[in-house]
Amino acid sequence: ILAGQSNMEGQGVVDMDHPRDYNGGKGTLNRVMANPKNAERYAHLKDTKGSWTVRDDVFVRFRNRQGVMTGGLTIGFTGYGSVKERHHIGPELQIGHQLGDAIGAPVLLIKTAWGGKSLYKDFRPPSAGGETGEYYKKMLAEVREGLANAETEFPALTGKELEIAGFIWFQGWNDMFNKDALAEYEDNLVHLIKDVRAEFNSPKLPVVIGELGNGGPQVGKNMLAIRAAQKASAEREEFKGTVKFVSTTAFARPKEESPNVGHGHHWFGNAESYFLIGDALGKAMVVLRR
Repeated sequence: ILAGQSNMEGQGVVDMDHPRDYNGGKGTLNRVMANPKNAERYAHLKDTKGSWTVRDDVFVRFRNRQGVMTGGLTIGFTGYGSVKERHHIGPELQIGHQLGDAIGAPVLLIKTAWGGKSLYKDFRPPSAGGETGEYYKKMLAEVREGLANAETEFPALTGKELEIAGFIWFQGWNDMFNKDALAEYEDNLVHLIKDVRAEFNSPKLPVVIGELGNGGPQVGKNMLAIRAAQKASAEREEFKGTVKFVSTTAFARPKEESPNVGHGHHWFGNAESYFLIGDALGKAMVVLRR
């Protein structure tokens, strides 16, 4: 299960290079891959003909505004994606490659993400008290929908027993702007983990928390507070060995080297950032599952 807000949806630009709207293509996936020093690390994303690879052992399901996207792992499973339009990536791309390479069985990524949503209200888990968040309920509903429709949407999974094998959380931006949300973030994240585990009857379900690393290490106190809360929640004694916090600040790139210079909340649309975030999140999940 991949869950969160707009950065889990995926804002990394693949190939758009308008000089004004996309900074001439700086920081797009195509541009990053064209750099000789990146050739080996990114080689698996394209085949020998230069087409984007599509895995037949890793599958993605994501319901966005256009409808439900399903298929083998490749680019485009984002908030802007459709069957014909695929110009962005999110963390799912490299998460899927890491998990697919490490796990002998087929992997299904059920992605549930919506832009501009807080943990404090929108994703609020039941055990946190107060009104359960609308998007917490939607998240669970989409996971169950994905499980129920797996054989129809992914014929390769026909006859295979499905296991909820992990939960990856990448969110935090909206909670920075409310003092109560800031104060509760650590506890609310703990409640979220416990409630998701209870929902799927998996008390030791591996959980990876991706840091709100936008802007790199030098940021304001509110973002630092969210980061500290994310790290502290993962380090709770009760989660030892089953929950992992992943720092992402090293993956931030300057706006001058990125396609969306005005979108600091979206890592400036830099595809390298999203690739590296997904890579780190995927590796962390592999470690937890050993």
